Amino acid sequence: MDQIVIQGGKPLKGEIRISGAKNAALPLMAASLLTEETLSLSNVPHLADISTMARLLAQHGVNLHMNGGAENGSNGGVLELRAERITSVVAPYDLVRKMRASVLVLGPILAREGRAQVSLPGGCAIGTRPVDLHLNGLELLGAEIDLKEGYIYAAAPGGLVGAPVVFPKVSVGATENLLMAACLAKGETQLLNAAREPEVIDLGECLIKMGAEIEGLGSDRITIRGVERMQGAEHSVVADRIETGTYAMAAAITNGELDLIGGRADHLSAVIKVLTEAGIEVQETNRGLKVRRANGQVHGVDVMTEPYPGFPTDLQAQTMALMSTAEGASMITESIFENRFMHVPELTRMGANVNVHGASAMVRGQQRLTGAEVMATDLRASVSLVLAGLAAEGETVLNRVYHLDRGYERLEQKLAACGAEIARRQASG
Repeated sequence: MDQIVIQGGKPLKGEIRISGAKNAALPLMAASLLTEETLSLSNVPHLADISTMARLLAQHGVNLHMNGGAENGSNGGVLELRAERITSVVAPYDLVRKMRASVLVLGPILAREGRAQVSLPGGCAIGTRPVDLHLNGLELLGAEIDLKEGYIYAAAPGGLVGAPVVFPKVSVGATENLLMAACLAKGETQLLNAAREPEVIDLGECLIKMGAEIEGLGSDRITIRGVERMQGAEHSVVADRIETGTYAMAAAITNGELDLIGGRADHLSAVIKVLTEAGIEVQETNRGLKVRRANGQVHGVDVMTEPYPGFPTDLQAQTMALMSTAEGASMITESIFENRFMHVPELTRMGANVNVHGASAMVRGQQRLTGAEVMATDLRASVSLVLAGLAAEGETVLNRVYHLDRGYERLEQKLAACGAEIARRQASG
């Protein structure tokens, strides 16, 4: 089992190229199931979750070919996917359990083949995140859904039929699944209270290149007029706003200065507002974003996570690490997932002063954190401990780093190139 070891206290200086967004790449890969032609995706990050999705698609009959990648300095890899024939409509438990986004194959396979059998998904242990919104939406499009023995059985022998779908709460995954399914449904589908995330827009823009008729991307009302068939296309995966925000906080917590190449301010307005209030300067440049402290000290600010364009839940843990070293107190409220404070006990091992009250955490900033042996509990929690380790005095050892590998491409190399003393090693014993 690997560990990451950090000697803290070194300001980060330099530039980091932002990878393509995992949360955009996964649904884009699933979209390949909608056509027998080749879908070519560029700027695809090399991550464990991407490999898991590739294995899942391969057993459905998708031919995949990857060219290049970030290791040789290029900006991501080019992934070609061709689902000439779907050879299996079953997404098995042993693959789906590893990653929640696997459920995104349900809509495309059902729309193209008229039936699908998908295991109930797994992923990070940060709350229930049920798939009922996906299933209720597909039922409104005419699917018959049955749940038994841990699998979703979906059938639409006569094909899906467009209909209005009102989501009772905003769901990125359900919006993406229904968006793909509706492309091959007969007639018009309206998705109301739809997710507005940049990753949803990115998927929609790719689907349009593939021949879909979609209006309203980026709003909470998306209209899709079904087409008879979809075609191949070329598409570049949007830059990862969560990675951008994470490295912006890494610059701030270490009192460094980073150029985040490819970072987009328009996807991070709520985050930049919080950082600015905390005394961090985020400047747009012609290559991305430049981040540094404005006048030497980070100040405590209150944060509440909300669906986009609000503050992203995927940056809550990183913000808590930053606020642990800030001047004054801050209140962090999590409104999306109920179990997303699992990093708190690990941060407190490093000297953070955090008290959790239900969905809120009071963080009282400390002058210094100290290195400790800590354990990652989920993807974003793990990177919050890396940030704390970068700022802490002494050595931090992070266990269970496989969580990090699911969502951060070449994290140690990117940080080490900017002056961090960070390395991966095999755990002893």
